[in-house]
Amino acid sequence: MNGIDIDMNALKKGEVNLGTSIMAVKFDGGVILGADSRTTTGAFIANRVTDKLTQVHDTIWCCRSGSAADTQAVADIVQYYLQMYTVQNAQPPPTKVAAALFQELCYTNKDNLTAGIIVAGYDERSGGEVYSIPLGGSLHKQEYAIAGSGSTYIYGFCDRNFKSNMTRDQTVDFVKSALAEAIKWDGSSGGVIRMVVLTKAGVDRLIFFPDEYEKL
Repeated sequence: MNGIDIDMNALKKGEVNLGTSIMAVKFDGGVILGADSRTTTGAFIANRVTDKLTQVHDTIWCCRSGSAADTQAVADIVQYYLQMYTVQNAQPPPTKVAAALFQELCYTNKDNLTAGIIVAGYDERSGGEVYSIPLGGSLHKQEYAIAGSGSTYIYGFCDRNFKSNMTRDQTVDFVKSALAEAIKWDGSSGGVIRMVVLTKAGVDRLIFFPDEYEKL
């Protein structure tokens, strides 16, 4: 892992930002990642239906906040290294390996990157796991993680409503309700709510439109 570096010097001027609301939650049997879909360029909405949930391996995904260019570059590099891990070890990588790769890249390049990442996945050895890598490149294993500009509005909501070992349906409702609150109060968050559910059975993608979550 020594020597991983990214040249980001040309990406800061006029960059597209994922002013955003992202989260991942561990539940009994897997994990769920969720995000809004608004991308901004300064004060303007550049894209209303961005997919901020990025697959880096079969059942390992990440949520991205910060610079769209920075976070996509980091995710692409991690995806490459995880493919190499699979070939060299003849087995899929655990989630903690993906989290360590993200952490190494973000920490080594912390002066050049604007990247906040949440990594979550399911593997046979550890089950569902959630890791948060905020700006600066520290690494935190959590039962749930929230990040992005909209997260500042929902810390109290999540702290009050999160419960360990929720069912899949309870977790979907929790993520949807939390992101709906973030979208309501944060001007940089909006659009649809996208989710990905990672379990032993594989990957299941969900989407909720404004008329489905504004009634909550």
